Amino acid sequence: MDLTSVGAVGYQSEGTADAVIVLAHGAGAGQQHPFMTTAARGLARRGVDVMTFDFPYMRERRGVPDRAPALEKAFRDGVESARQWSRAASLFIGGKSMGGRMATHLGAARLDLLRGIVVFGYPLHPPGKPEQLRAGHLPSIEVPVLIVQGERDAFGTPDELGPVLDTFTAPVDLHIVRGGDHSLTVRGRRREDVLDEVLDVAVLWMRRQT
Repeated sequence: MDLTSVGAVGYQSEGTADAVIVLAHGAGAGQQHPFMTTAARGLARRGVDVMTFDFPYMRERRGVPDRAPALEKAFRDGVESARQWSRAASLFIGGKSMGGRMATHLGAARLDLLRGIVVFGYPLHPPGKPEQLRAGHLPSIEVPVLIVQGERDAFGTPDELGPVLDTFTAPVDLHIVRGGDHSLTVRGRRREDVLDEVLDVAVLWMRRQT
């Protein structure tokens, strides 16, 4: 399938992929953001097919994200495109920040044949507003979840996530990036080194689910 016809980008594994992951971008930048492209290429080098896409508001260059139903539909369309494009047997979804949250929405809605969800920086609440939790749907997820969270994430620290994770009925793993912020940036460390470690964790986790 030609992914360019639907505005998506595919990153083919360098070997035979057992898994494919559809990654969604965060609220402020699209699929060509350096985090997205670096993560996608890194996962492909590690044997995972990767597909990225832009949500409608990003394609249309509107500044404000669409409401959740529109984001979820775009994500579902992306998943269907990935199923046709990749021969991998195991399907994962995930994303950065808002994209990861939308992946959990699809997981809570019981997306067919889904093996797991990988979230890079879950936006538990807006910065400075810990009372505005975005967590009500999480206990409905029935597939394994991996959350990679920076230790000093302004959108929700690992300590803040703890009580929320206790509400999960599905298996959930939390990987803490020591000193990391919402972008998983760590002062004094090269971004590439941090992301390499994160991707190693994500791929090992995905292999355990297949």
